[in-house]
Amino acid sequence: MSNIRFQALRAVQSRTIPEVKIPSPKISDFFGANVFDKKKMKEYLSTDAYQGIINSIEKGEPIPRDMAEQVASAMKSWAIGKGATHYTHWFQPLTGTTAEKHDAFFEPTEDGGAIEKFSGDALAQQEPDASSFPSGGIRNTFEARGYTAWDPSSPAFIMARTLCIPTVFVSYTGEALDYKVPLLKALSVLDKAAVDVCHYFDKSIEKVNASLGIEQEYFLVDLALFNARPDLHLTGRTLFGHMSAKNQQLEDHYFGSIPERVYAYMQDMETEALLLGIPLKTRHNEVAPSQFECAPIYEEINLAIDHNQLLMDVMDRVAKRHNFKVLLHEKPYAGINGSGKHNNWSMITNTGKNLLSPGKTPKNNLMFLTFFVNTIKAVYEHADLLRASIASVNNDHRLGANEAPPAIISIFLGTQLSDVLDEIETSRISKIIKDDALLWQGIPKIPQILKDNTDRNRTSPFAFTGNKFELRAVGSSANSASPMTILNLIVADQLKKFKVDVDKLLKKGEKKDVAILTVIKKYIKESKKIRFEGNGYSDEWEKEAAERGLSNIKTTPKALDVFIADKSEALFLETGVFTRREVHARHEVLLDSFYKKLQIEARVMGELANNIIVPAAITYQTKLVENVKGLKDIGLSPELYKAQIDIITKISEHVNAIRSDVESMIQERKKANTIEDLRDKAIAYDEKVKAYFQPIRYNVDKLEQLVDDSLWPLPKFRELLFI
Repeated sequence: MSNIRFQALRAVQSRTIPEVKIPSPKISDFFGANVFDKKKMKEYLSTDAYQGIINSIEKGEPIPRDMAEQVASAMKSWAIGKGATHYTHWFQPLTGTTAEKHDAFFEPTEDGGAIEKFSGDALAQQEPDASSFPSGGIRNTFEARGYTAWDPSSPAFIMARTLCIPTVFVSYTGEALDYKVPLLKALSVLDKAAVDVCHYFDKSIEKVNASLGIEQEYFLVDLALFNARPDLHLTGRTLFGHMSAKNQQLEDHYFGSIPERVYAYMQDMETEALLLGIPLKTRHNEVAPSQFECAPIYEEINLAIDHNQLLMDVMDRVAKRHNFKVLLHEKPYAGINGSGKHNNWSMITNTGKNLLSPGKTPKNNLMFLTFFVNTIKAVYEHADLLRASIASVNNDHRLGANEAPPAIISIFLGTQLSDVLDEIETSRISKIIKDDALLWQGIPKIPQILKDNTDRNRTSPFAFTGNKFELRAVGSSANSASPMTILNLIVADQLKKFKVDVDKLLKKGEKKDVAILTVIKKYIKESKKIRFEGNGYSDEWEKEAAERGLSNIKTTPKALDVFIADKSEALFLETGVFTRREVHARHEVLLDSFYKKLQIEARVMGELANNIIVPAAITYQTKLVENVKGLKDIGLSPELYKAQIDIITKISEHVNAIRSDVESMIQERKKANTIEDLRDKAIAYDEKVKAYFQPIRYNVDKLEQLVDDSLWPLPKFRELLFI
């Protein structure tokens, strides 16, 4: 057995399960202990300052600078009392991860002493270097200035003795350099549009918040095995590896008993998350071996996304304490399920009503149908934009395979609701509305639809699941702010159009219920093509989708084109969510990230093949050649060492194919690197360079089956997948 692999496997065998310390058997005793939440604000702030923060969170009112001083002083006192020594503005640049620059509370005094200091200015704004973050040309290297600004709607928290303050990140010229700014703008647009439509039904509604619950899938692998796989370490996925004889085909891992080591990790990770106010509720084994899932309770969408970004950091930190590595790549192992994060989205009013929850009265059902059908229409009108929002090099491996939805955006509603919409579409308005009241005689099913009275369709990218829509196509490593910005924006835009259409009929003297139902009926018919109840993985669906005129954009560079299309630009500019410069910059950032990740994978693949795989194969081949020589020297018939000759020949064939393909891939990579246009470069990497990945992998995986197990240098799938 090769030295590195042998040492890694020995390390795995010697693992002990660390003791997990839980603050209290009752989660309610320690939940949010490390968060400067409303309860602690009330304790540390004056009544005026506390109310100012609440008004900022709930109404978007600005916080005066003198009040910021009070908040900063209170935060500092609380944080130092919890052992914090530093503070940081915690933000989400376009790298897809989070960023932070720590400063000490410590300030020297003139008499040679020191004090702890934290001002309102330091709370409200910092100036990190913006030149080294992706900006798509908005900032040049010599233009380093960028600003982080406090987001009061997401509470500060303590991580590793540091007070972390959630912030937005903008350039010197005010343009967004992060994921949070456009999300907050989209949420504001949705709030106004939804409230305006709500007033057809309930004038007391003053605010609509988007709600989100993010189910997070992930893999665990032993840290020693992870470190013995350069491809996992550098790219997040296994570029080579023959599938284990036993993998997920027995379906015995899903919802099975959680392995003891994993259970200890989950307890520790959940404790850390709960201390940070992340409301984790669910944990279970997922379908693939060593794949798991955790899920929180629903929260306001901005906070939910902050918590998910923080959760991924916590998962990784805690994993190291347990000698694990968390794999958040969308497809770390070929041939088995990939990982995503299912975004469960709905809209909640200030009165506590879920606008996507069917009611028991005709009035509530018409209100439900209004928001339900407008969401369907929005996704139909902007399906390509939603597809682009979840596009990445990692997700390209996953979409359309093993529990992941296909690249064709469609909507699953379930039989009951599909029947309801079909009935509305084909019924006369007079049949549904009688005597100026909504009796719903033609569609009696709606009041009986309960929360879980819809089927599940794992092949659907966008499915209605009782009182919410589930966007299943988001990748496990992605920042959900990107697709959620688009979803909230397109629904807001559609609701605005709905109000215009209804108001036109009202001005003509039509009664309100008739006007609303007339427009709903029209939208149902117009958006019908995107509704699909069948198997999204089937070849038949791909053909049918093409006949329906639905897009099937399978790769990221082409999917991203829609961001800068005229229709999208008009939407962004009209709503103010992106400026033209911002959206073009993001398009450039995403293309740049795409080709660079493929560039890294190509380099790693070439190095592994040439420096590790081929030498191991030749070493074994040399042993076989010596064996054949020995057998020949003692006079054995060639028939008796025919098997050895056959293996020697196959090894040579595979080695030659690998060397040839690697060299061709390198040449294509060099050609691609000379291309100036980012889109053309990304497409060249996708179509020319990546085209060699599978042939190289095929021959390497064949060698894995031929070479003596004791000589194979990389941990195998059977060792990586089973904890």
